[in-house]
Amino acid sequence: MRDLAPRLPSSPGFWRSPLRGPRFTSVLGLVLLAGITVLFVTGLLSYAAYNPGLSPVNDKTPDKGLLGFYLFSWPTDPPWLYRLTQGVHVTLGLALVPVLLAKLWSVVPRLFTLPPVRSLAHALERVSLLLLVGGALFEFVTGVLNVQLDYVFPGSFYPLHFYGAWVFFAAFVAHAVLKAPAAVRNVRSMRDARRRPDAADRAADGLVAPAPDAPTVSRRGALWTVGGGSLLLLGTSAGRSFDGPLRATALLAPHGGAEPGGGPNGFQINKTAAYAGIDAAETSEEAWRLVVVGPAGTVRLARADLLRLPQHSAALPIACVEGWSTSDQSWRGVRLRDLAALAGFDGAPPDVFVESLQRRGAFRHGALRANQVADPRSLLALSVNGRTLSPDHGHPARIIVPAAPGVLNTKWVARMTFGGLG
Repeated sequence: MRDLAPRLPSSPGFWRSPLRGPRFTSVLGLVLLAGITVLFVTGLLSYAAYNPGLSPVNDKTPDKGLLGFYLFSWPTDPPWLYRLTQGVHVTLGLALVPVLLAKLWSVVPRLFTLPPVRSLAHALERVSLLLLVGGALFEFVTGVLNVQLDYVFPGSFYPLHFYGAWVFFAAFVAHAVLKAPAAVRNVRSMRDARRRPDAADRAADGLVAPAPDAPTVSRRGALWTVGGGSLLLLGTSAGRSFDGPLRATALLAPHGGAEPGGGPNGFQINKTAAYAGIDAAETSEEAWRLVVVGPAGTVRLARADLLRLPQHSAALPIACVEGWSTSDQSWRGVRLRDLAALAGFDGAPPDVFVESLQRRGAFRHGALRANQVADPRSLLALSVNGRTLSPDHGHPARIIVPAAPGVLNTKWVARMTFGGLG
């Protein structure tokens, strides 16, 4: 009778699963290598889309220092750019959750090996592994909570996720450099029929159980299960990047399911007028005035005054950091560059600082770069899809800019100050 089931996880006999092994781990690792690289790049692009160097109100990570080395002026073309990059970032992140959990499960015996440190090099490897595992869990958990609009973590999501991403990715790169060659060799060995099935596994340190339990599923079956879980999450979240029937498939997302109401204003929103504390009395025709400030002084415009200015149309989507988006909506209103001219900028328009009537929540104010103001599709929108804006969509006026994150398309606009932000 064998007695290879010690109660301490530091003993190899504690781990009995026959699925663990370097080949199984390597397949998962290579998937994560590709997927997390895409997540990191699209995450950096998402941060750049806020134009954080433009104004403190746009930058939720003011102490980023050298970590902002790559920042550039976010373009307005193609107009669906942010919809694509952030949709990929969030949807792919959700789809990788089963792969990440399976990878962590596959290597958990190594976390309990004794002695915990055998050399300085081994100590550094263990520290990097701690940062890798901790960073991965932190980034995925905070990302999923943000998608679900559950802000239960302390502090602002933006700096937490931003700094966490750099710590995690640094550890991830170090780990990938060390482990990727072996992972590729292990995956290739899976196709070598002349090799004994467990020859590579037996040589691994701490992954293969010395006395495994009887298998209930093959490693190939386990990989298919993980892949099926990823496809399930993909299918139940990707639909919120589309309108119509596909949105109904986004069962696990707050912005999935049916559209909020019907008619021209019946498309997704993030914050309602009630949530933002907007009082209907202050947005009435009699009370509301848009304040435009620039070299020409201060101009106050009623909604009727804005409607008498040249009106222009633009077909643009809305895309938010949580990964949801709408298809193109037909917006109509006054070009931002025309308002800049009204403020006293006859030539190239400058940056603009936009203030909302919104009383609570992040991004009550936002700043837009000169290239965004100059784009002929950038509007102070007064109507959408042929109808006046609803209160939830920003009545009496809202910003709409191609390729900008949704929070910079400020709703319930009260004041616009042109120039002085660069």
